[in-house]
Amino acid sequence: MLRARDAMDRAYAQPLDTAALARVACVSEAHFIRVFRATFGETPHRYLQRRRIERSMSLLRETTRSVTDICFAVGFTSLGTFSRTFSEIVGQSPSEYRASGEARPVPTCFTMAWTRPSSFGEATAVAAD
Repeated sequence: MLRARDAMDRAYAQPLDTAALARVACVSEAHFIRVFRATFGETPHRYLQRRRIERSMSLLRETTRSVTDICFAVGFTSLGTFSRTFSEIVGQSPSEYRASGEARPVPTCFTMAWTRPSSFGEATAVAAD
């Protein structure tokens, strides 16, 4: 599972499918999805989306590239899907996130901890139902 997750971290901007990731982990597709979720608390697809959004957050704050350019640079193939996913995970649109302020000079470990999107809000919403 760690090898597959590392492959997702390295190649997040490339098209990745579950079958290829399952081969990296040396298990079947169905088993891969079950074990990945049990191990990391989210499906491989959701982990990859969150990883892509995490990278886009950095690009939105640190560059002047367009939202569309960033969308394609991090591996999304649709601006609509990117914007919807970004809003679901971060809580605001990519443009709103960019306008909310610029990156401040702090140690990288603090930046990563503060800006890493999590699935906490989703788990809380499910628990509340």
